[in-house]
Amino acid sequence: MFRRTLTALALCASPALAQQTDLTLALQLEPPHLDPTSAAAGAIDSVLYGNVFEGLTRFAADGSVEPALAESWEIGEDGTTYTFTLREGVRFHDGTAMDAEDVKFSLDRARAEDSVNAQKALFEGISEVTVVDPRTVEVRLSQPDGNFLFNMAWGDAVIVAPESIENIKQAPVGTGPFTFTEWVQGDRIELARNADYWGEAPALEAATFKFISDPTAAFAAMMAQDIDAFAGYPAPENLPQFEVDPRFQVIVGSTEGETILAMNNAEPPFDDPEVREAVAHAIDRQAIIDGAMFGQGTPIGTHFAPRNPDYVDLTGLSNYDPELARQLLADAGHGEGISTTLKLPPPSYARRGGEIIAAQLREVGIETRITNLEWAQWLEEVFRGKDFGLTIVSHTEPFDIGIYARPDYYFQYDNPDFQALMTDLTATTDPATRSEMIAEAQTMIAEDYVNAFLFQLAYPTVADARLTGLWENQPTQANPLGGVSWTE
Repeated sequence: MFRRTLTALALCASPALAQQTDLTLALQLEPPHLDPTSAAAGAIDSVLYGNVFEGLTRFAADGSVEPALAESWEIGEDGTTYTFTLREGVRFHDGTAMDAEDVKFSLDRARAEDSVNAQKALFEGISEVTVVDPRTVEVRLSQPDGNFLFNMAWGDAVIVAPESIENIKQAPVGTGPFTFTEWVQGDRIELARNADYWGEAPALEAATFKFISDPTAAFAAMMAQDIDAFAGYPAPENLPQFEVDPRFQVIVGSTEGETILAMNNAEPPFDDPEVREAVAHAIDRQAIIDGAMFGQGTPIGTHFAPRNPDYVDLTGLSNYDPELARQLLADAGHGEGISTTLKLPPPSYARRGGEIIAAQLREVGIETRITNLEWAQWLEEVFRGKDFGLTIVSHTEPFDIGIYARPDYYFQYDNPDFQALMTDLTATTDPATRSEMIAEAQTMIAEDYVNAFLFQLAYPTVADARLTGLWENQPTQANPLGGVSWTE
């Protein structure tokens, strides 16, 4: 009795447990570097978008576009002039003021002849950027662009300063709610709360992005609670186990990630549409979704997100029909079969899906030599070097069907009619007309069998049950932590 009373008194006298103010969020892919304006790797935005860097506009959690560094804008009557009013008192993390000169620098750098911006096409319609005064910048377009404010929300369009550009790949300096503090390559990136943030102060004082590429290690780290959350959890077969554990919450959202078996349209044998069609009919999408993703994913028949109201279901054009695939190969002069490469980046959908796809292709006479690449290797060999026959990747950028209008893009599809359609779409602002043109674009690439369209990537997140504010869906590849907090 005496000992029990002392224990009770000690508990009553002890201070209340402090609210947790730090977070460790795991991701499967580590960024190759930390400049979102000079690489195609979505892993950069997964860490930095909305945390360290911001643009004139930004994507909200529901995919809508809202003001960010620009508090408002006016559009000229002819639709070619945008006058942005910037927020007052915004400072970069190094203490320098963010003003119209920085906006001009960022946009001019992105559209320059020597620009290495992975989405340079977003800025090609800009004809001139003019500083009116420190808080006002005028952007003139060569023609009206119904996507312009949307484009300015991409991670590739964040605002950077000339003073910090030299070291941006290792030490990024932005305007966001968190500052970059350390990158231990191969392990983690650490951020700290920006005490001078222009917007609402985040509840978290510190955040660590931990990189765990192996699904087995991801499961072990989560179960041991060495990490607080895993965004884009890479082992969907474990989700039922987390769902019944009261320590965790499982959030399964959708993404903008069109997962495709990409074909090199400029190189034999995939320069032949008949061969590409054969590949498309050799693929059993549902078997890949079930086998590689344990049922997580939505079949697609074109490069467009099913959650978008303008989506057209074209899966019937490339239904699973191995007999037809064999016949198409024979008609194209490949009755004895073909051999090609299948280069796979690290994500589970690619590595696991690649084994299933290789077996499906083998059934119709297409032999593949699988090579597993790290992300930096994939970017160098496949994306930039175009040295591949087949590859699997999920395109997580929002509304990115326009990549099919770029003949120099890695799968090298060159169709002047599609390019003209995209040019007309950009200049069109009427919603109904745009919807018709978007449907036409989806149909055109599906009928050309540019790539084998597999599924829309689901986005499962496993997190501590006490966490709130994590994004459910991925309207862009990002994990903004400004609204994340712990509950008791």
